Amino acid sequence: MTRGRPVVFGWREWVALPDLGVGAIKVKLDTGARTSSLHAFRMKRFRRDGRAMVRFEIHPVQRSAAAAITVEAPVSDERAVRDSGGHEQVRPVIVTDVEIDGRRWPIELTLTRRDAMGFRMLLGRQALRGRAVVDPGRSFLAGGTKGRRGETTGRRGAKERRGSGPQSSEGE
Repeated sequence: MTRGRPVVFGWREWVALPDLGVGAIKVKLDTGARTSSLHAFRMKRFRRDGRAMVRFEIHPVQRSAAAAITVEAPVSDERAVRDSGGHEQVRPVIVTDVEIDGRRWPIELTLTRRDAMGFRMLLGRQALRGRAVVDPGRSFLAGGTKGRRGETTGRRGAKERRGSGPQSSEGE
């Protein structure tokens, strides 16, 4: 994706992680978080051809343990990350593409358990910098709806996406 004028997204959106086999996952766009994070479980680190790798599973559907996706990815880094409760944890970092509203670009994702959190993924400010701004009073400006298996099944019309009425809100 070529960087141009930033697009406006809502505080929550549907994104795809095509390299990880995730057609749609609801994310919270969190400008308070520096790095993006993804709910990952059954993480197992290993080496392949001398390269650090991680195998993990993802539940892309919020509040559901169904439809687990198994992923293997190279580990690009390990970072100490402080969560919203102030606890520090060393997490593996992977690089993968994110796709939202027809735009696609690489992001860094830290992997951690997010069982107790309302969103399976946070899209942090590093991933958004220079590409998007967040309207905290709006949701799903990029369109898309969730199907039964978490895939994107449709898009809202332009009038509806740009409409100026109040948006529903859902807390994390």
